Amino acid sequence: MELKKNNIITLEITDMTGQGSGIGHVDGMAVFTPLTAPGDVINAHILKVKKNYAFAKADSIINPSPMRVESDCTCYTKCGGCVFRHISYKEELRIKRQRVYDALTRIGKLDGFKMNDIVGCDDPNHYRNKSQIPVGRNKNGIVITGFFGTHSHRIIDCDECRLHPKEFDDITALVKEWIIRNNISVYDETTGKGLIRHIYIRHAKKTDQFMVCLVINGDSIPKKEDIINRITAYSDKVKSIILNINRERTNVIMGKKCLTIYGKDHITDTLCGLNFDISPLSFYQINHDQTEKLYSIAKEYANLTGKEFLIDLYCGAGTIGLSMADKVKRVLGIEIIPQAIENAKANALNNNIQNAEFICADAALAAKDLTKKKTRPDVVIIDPPRKGCDSSVIDAICTMSPIRVVYVSCDPETLARDLALFKEKGYITEEVTPVDMFPRTQHVETVVLMSQVKGE
Repeated sequence: MELKKNNIITLEITDMTGQGSGIGHVDGMAVFTPLTAPGDVINAHILKVKKNYAFAKADSIINPSPMRVESDCTCYTKCGGCVFRHISYKEELRIKRQRVYDALTRIGKLDGFKMNDIVGCDDPNHYRNKSQIPVGRNKNGIVITGFFGTHSHRIIDCDECRLHPKEFDDITALVKEWIIRNNISVYDETTGKGLIRHIYIRHAKKTDQFMVCLVINGDSIPKKEDIINRITAYSDKVKSIILNINRERTNVIMGKKCLTIYGKDHITDTLCGLNFDISPLSFYQINHDQTEKLYSIAKEYANLTGKEFLIDLYCGAGTIGLSMADKVKRVLGIEIIPQAIENAKANALNNNIQNAEFICADAALAAKDLTKKKTRPDVVIIDPPRKGCDSSVIDAICTMSPIRVVYVSCDPETLARDLALFKEKGYITEEVTPVDMFPRTQHVETVVLMSQVKGE
């Protein structure tokens, strides 16, 4: 049959994309349908038809898949965060592992590597240690807080999120009540006016400390003592209340300036036995417990003996490199963001780590400079952003000729592309372990061990 927009068809979902959409087929044409599961038979409402594929939504479910579970969230279908919340966690892990394997074999054309089971999360709920919650008004002028809808900046009103601690919901409700009671303006993206933009909360899991940060379109807030009293009366675990100044007409959440109005300008957490100070602008992994598992795998892959020179590219606040410092002779961390490097240096100092050095530089340029100096690391750790490594970074790493490269990736597709480039330059993929850092969402992390081909 020829598919047309607004057709209602019976569709059997037979597969699933890594991004969480069910896949059915009509006369060989793939039909992508969110919020479905393999095994579902649905009434599908066709929304858009392309040459070789189409998009649909499920109007109703005729026969539900055995993979399905009852969702415990009222807004997950609208906010777009939890694409797997209607599917059992066991099946979610299977789908994510398959996504990584398919990317490496189909995109990267790799073979012969050991593919390990995915490392699941002990509790797939309440794991996020950071949330940035937009504040706005609905069409009736009522103050709302929640999350941006899928591919939009429309706020979905949501009072509870299963991914972060309950305290985040309670603190958000306190701030929302303070805004309403004191008639404080909230930001409107279309006009660029209004004061309160986001409620930004961080939690240090091991120390159980909380930070509350109000992102504002101004230099100060009215009724400051009132909100401080409300939050501190709620819990003495709140160690820091901060204003972040963002007066730019932009969808970037955080501004560059922070003002501490209560407590310290940071909270402190313990990760892999080390203490890390976390400020509003510091990078820190979202899922504490899974991060420890991920770093443990990366450390195992690095196969350290205490004699190695290790380079940590895209080092951020230095957490990976510092977690391995006790097993190497020297660590050199490289990161382009100045504040992250300052955080990394402070973290090394706070933990009395004396064999770690951090420099602020572009990864490719720094690697090339090290090559010119004939610096040869034994191991290179790379943890690039979602877009993966620039080819010049891969060139520079391979020219330095480390024995092993450990790649920590947050995107299977760009990982596969990069591993293929490494293979061309004499580094083979030996072992792969996916880690579910972000349960119920589409994202999956992967740790890869590459070794230099003998004779290269």
